Amino acid sequence: MRRRTFLKAAAATATLGGTLGAALTAGGGAGALAAPGAAAIAPFPEGFLWGVSTSAYQIEGAVAEDGRGPSVWDTFSHSYGRIANGDTGDVACDHYNRYREDVELMARAGMKAYRFSIAWPRVLPQGTGTVNARGLDFYDRLTDSLLERGIEPWPCLYHWDLPQALQDRGGWLNRDIASWFTDYALAVTARLGDRAKRWVMLNEPSVVAIFGHGTGGHAPGLTGRVNCLTAIHHQNLAQGRALAALRPAAAGKGWQLGTVLSLQPSWPVGGLDSNYPASLMWDAVWNRSCLDPLFKGRFPEQLQADFAAIAKPGDLAVIQQPVDFLGVNYYSRMHQQVDPQGLFGTGYGSAPEGTRRTAMEWPVEPDGLTEILVELQESYGNPPVYIAENGADYEDVVGPSGRVEDNDRIAYLRGHMLAARNAIEEGCNVKGWMVWTLLDNFEWAEGYRRRFGMVQVDRKTMVRTPKASYDWYAKVIRRNGVPQA
Repeated sequence: MRRRTFLKAAAATATLGGTLGAALTAGGGAGALAAPGAAAIAPFPEGFLWGVSTSAYQIEGAVAEDGRGPSVWDTFSHSYGRIANGDTGDVACDHYNRYREDVELMARAGMKAYRFSIAWPRVLPQGTGTVNARGLDFYDRLTDSLLERGIEPWPCLYHWDLPQALQDRGGWLNRDIASWFTDYALAVTARLGDRAKRWVMLNEPSVVAIFGHGTGGHAPGLTGRVNCLTAIHHQNLAQGRALAALRPAAAGKGWQLGTVLSLQPSWPVGGLDSNYPASLMWDAVWNRSCLDPLFKGRFPEQLQADFAAIAKPGDLAVIQQPVDFLGVNYYSRMHQQVDPQGLFGTGYGSAPEGTRRTAMEWPVEPDGLTEILVELQESYGNPPVYIAENGADYEDVVGPSGRVEDNDRIAYLRGHMLAARNAIEEGCNVKGWMVWTLLDNFEWAEGYRRRFGMVQVDRKTMVRTPKASYDWYAKVIRRNGVPQA
């Protein structure tokens, strides 16, 4: 993301009042400022959508129930040394059997949207072929339960758990997967599309490609620059074909179609000119390899030659499909420096001195979210944006009440929500917010040692216990606004 954009966004961040705040508070109600002595409330626009996000492999468990086939993450997590502490998603949070309890937790907090993912191997155990009706029955029950409690279902078709049967046929390195994914998308929407109206195609394709096919730290554990970029291109192609296949039905059924990208500004370590090319290259890989084909019908300049060797004529026209919304996942900036051993000649370096960090050592940089949103406004047509993931891992501290008092997580969420509000004041088209995540869950290669949830899950009993952040978020939703302090 461009440094000049950030400087503009940072200037906006310095002012929390502004025209939007004045207009909203003038009407009173939930947006009005708090009484003297209480923290002032920064209001959000009327109709702003508050919710939460999860993913199938991280919470469902039940990996062998009702005909589900294995996924690449089942295989990867059962491979020695791949996951911290040898953890797997076999049980996860047992959401498959406890979903009603989890829906009730959302309803009690007043959440109005739930982004969950469909497990491809639960629907199509072989990845293609005959649909497993029992697998779709679960998502039927979940969707109905959400609607009964006034929560809008946001199904995501792919959140990393590729059927192992398709991986055995090449997975995202096989161009045929664009057709396989489209057939799967049509099968799921045919079953749930009478009730689910907003559909997410993919979650974080660049992350799947970089960590799963470039560096090998995620499933399926492949490595190499060509593998990484091939996986990105084929995900983009699959998304384009699915969007085109679903679009004819969208108007009649009232669907909105979109996708979710992880967007993290890439900055040169130390602000050094010598690291600037590395930051531009990593920006191209992480951000623009998905943004540019989708919104501009082109590949990023730094990767033109790479993608030209992978793509076929006409691919960009397939990929550049209209979307009704863009989901943005944001956690921190990426601070890049020259690294000749890196996959793209780049490597991670330190954030500026004094930057706070989460328990995972991720920098806490809320203004980076403002930077991204302003960049989408200025360079990508200001699409309707939903913050589809934002959250943090912190060590759980049990307070005198006997429950987790996660004040660091509350501060993290508050700072990022205020950064999004500042972007709204700048004219950015931000429509909603979904916290990552509801439950402490299986955090991919980190296993269960990392905790992003607003609800604690006892690993032995599966008992759910809301943390302080859960109550705090419920108040945000009720007020449609965030405390400024």
